[in-house]
Amino acid sequence: MDSSFDAEKNIAIGSLNTTIDSFNELEIEKDFFVLTYQNESDKVVTLEREIDSSFIQFHFCLKGTCKFIFNKGRYALDIEDENSLLLYNPQQDLPLHMDCQPQSWLVSVIISIKKFHGLFSQEADYITFLSEDNRDKKYYDDGKITPSMAIVLTQLVNFNLNNSIKNLYFKGKAYELLSLYFNRSEDANVEQCPFLVDESNVIKIRKAKDIIISRMTEPPTLQELAEEIQLSLKKLKEGFKEIYGDSVYSFLFDYKMEVARKLLESGNHNVNEVGLRVGYSTASHFISAFKKKYGTTPKKYIQSIM
Repeated sequence: MDSSFDAEKNIAIGSLNTTIDSFNELEIEKDFFVLTYQNESDKVVTLEREIDSSFIQFHFCLKGTCKFIFNKGRYALDIEDENSLLLYNPQQDLPLHMDCQPQSWLVSVIISIKKFHGLFSQEADYITFLSEDNRDKKYYDDGKITPSMAIVLTQLVNFNLNNSIKNLYFKGKAYELLSLYFNRSEDANVEQCPFLVDESNVIKIRKAKDIIISRMTEPPTLQELAEEIQLSLKKLKEGFKEIYGDSVYSFLFDYKMEVARKLLESGNHNVNEVGLRVGYSTASHFISAFKKKYGTTPKKYIQSIM
């Protein structure tokens, strides 16, 4: 992408209330990267990164919409909520230039085709573009993000473990994500979880998640939640665990602590205010919960990031 075009593009997007930012990037191994981005702002964010023709790209949109822009703006391709996109073109570089809409989350896995071939050296015949006839041709594929993939993607975005094991954790999750990506047959999903065969149940479980998040300060009981989404208590528990990898209240606890952490980082609220905003009537209960999750008190956490 030439510099004159970059300058023209930056001027143009600036006039459209768009900001420019970069991915959160972690190198898993040589020629193997995981990129994440959460646009929590009310503006469109433009993300850019150089990627040459030796890499294959996997993009996953957890929520919202992102627009890929190719060939100096001549061609655009949307990736929407709960969808994935695979891109590979050995004939020319495919630098990332995308417009990420407000309230959009994106996870990308970038891996060299050489390393990628190595992962499937024994099973290459099962993957269309790895065949001898196709491995030097450009390839494009889009598809839905499965519930199992969504769990891994959410874990990559909401990483709350110690930084000392971040690389190891991301490496395991990146490999898990790729294995799930190539195991999306309907038969495999049925065997793994018969409950998820019924799409209406999946919709109800996702509604349950939205309900507890929207009412996190005063969440309904499990029985009340089951009745509201018109699902049995047993199916609510089993389905929620399968889709989100955790029990309802454990998921809610993690969500509340993540909200609390971000509020503390903003510097706009004291500890008592943050506790009340995430549903704790007393500061002592909130401090205890925060320490259970992060291993430190809210006050010490604020001091550590200042």
